[in-house]
Amino acid sequence: MSALIKVDHLTRIFDVSKPWLNRVIERLPKALLTAVSDVSFEIEENSVYALVGESGSGKSTIGKIVVGLVPPSKGAVEVEGVDLATETDAAKVEAVRADIQMIFQDPYASLNPRWRVRDIIAEPVAAKGGDTKGLAERLLEQVGLSAKDADKYPHEFSGGQRQRICIARALASGPKIIVCDEPTSALDVSVQAQVLNLMSDLREELGLTYLFISHDLTVVHHMADKIGVLYLGRLVEEAPRDTLFDDPKHPYTRMLFDAAPRMDAFGREVEPPKGEIPDAINPPTGCAFHPRCPLAVERCSRERPEMRQIGQTRVACHLAE
Repeated sequence: MSALIKVDHLTRIFDVSKPWLNRVIERLPKALLTAVSDVSFEIEENSVYALVGESGSGKSTIGKIVVGLVPPSKGAVEVEGVDLATETDAAKVEAVRADIQMIFQDPYASLNPRWRVRDIIAEPVAAKGGDTKGLAERLLEQVGLSAKDADKYPHEFSGGQRQRICIARALASGPKIIVCDEPTSALDVSVQAQVLNLMSDLREELGLTYLFISHDLTVVHHMADKIGVLYLGRLVEEAPRDTLFDDPKHPYTRMLFDAAPRMDAFGREVEPPKGEIPDAINPPTGCAFHPRCPLAVERCSRERPEMRQIGQTRVACHLAE
């Protein structure tokens, strides 16, 4: 299968400094936050690639860079062979942008409360001057709602129904790629299952490719073909879903699995994760995980581990074997 998205040595740094005058008076240096640090991966056509990690690991930033909402500081993201940040041919960029849509985390904040559902869903097509007649009604039925809902406003729907409207809006322009930024985290568990099953069905039906961003390992296990694990903006492990769940190589991945709730482990005693996530403005030297790692040796604090292949897994750990 061909790679639809190629992320190559991607880095994104945000300037989070105080205003210039405050810095002069208080004699403070600039504060630079590295949200994404040297991340590389590929997403194959008609597959689901999941990014998992704790809050602040850079998952959403990568999603926003892929759809073109945030430019990279270094590195490149190629979608269908086009780098949206550097491509000078406007027609090429426009064609690729039409193939990408995003489902945002909060179904309450991502819908305009003043617009009817019909206008919200049809907007991606109307913005390009396309024919929107009957489009919203057809898409509403495709995502399990009623065509009559097109005349309603967002406040008349529950959270799960709003997320279905967000999915319908994402499908309106006929995209190939959908970036899903924690699409079910704001929903009840029973509603989560309905939305995830709907997304799986649509992927089969329409041949979609998903970049699926989540912190919930049970959701990822249900949805993903391949999983990338992020820690403090760095990709520390990547493997096919079953390989990762059966044999995680990185100590951080094992820590995530140990901390996750499991149906077959009621009453088990689990060591809580040690330490706090380091400050992204002043990250540790060497391996970012070494202050919390039970296996860390002196080399870990000195030398940043490179991604290397062990079987089907790519892992950034000096002691992965």
